[in-house]
Amino acid sequence: MTMPIAAISGVTSVAPTQSIAQTAAPDATSGAGFANILSGVENLQQMQATTDDLAVKAVTGDLTDVHDYTIAAAESSSALELTATLRNKAVEAFNEIMRMQA
Repeated sequence: MTMPIAAISGVTSVAPTQSIAQTAAPDATSGAGFANILSGVENLQQMQATTDDLAVKAVTGDLTDVHDYTIAAAESSSALELTATLRNKAVEAFNEIMRMQA
């Protein structure tokens, strides 16, 4: 069970994110659902940037609570793994469709 960052007291520098699983279900007639999923990549980049910023603060001693960095690093790592897995599954599905057409 994951807890939203906003629910953790003292964490102000890490923005809460919307996971890909929480996005709206794709509409079969338009690409809007796919576009919403791709917008998650921007969130991933923001999470990585926040994690990097917190890492620098932790190393320089400017970070008051190391747990902020630990939580941000774990979230960003999980999000990156999920994104890579989804990408791999999409490529596999595309390749399977291409094989069926040949």
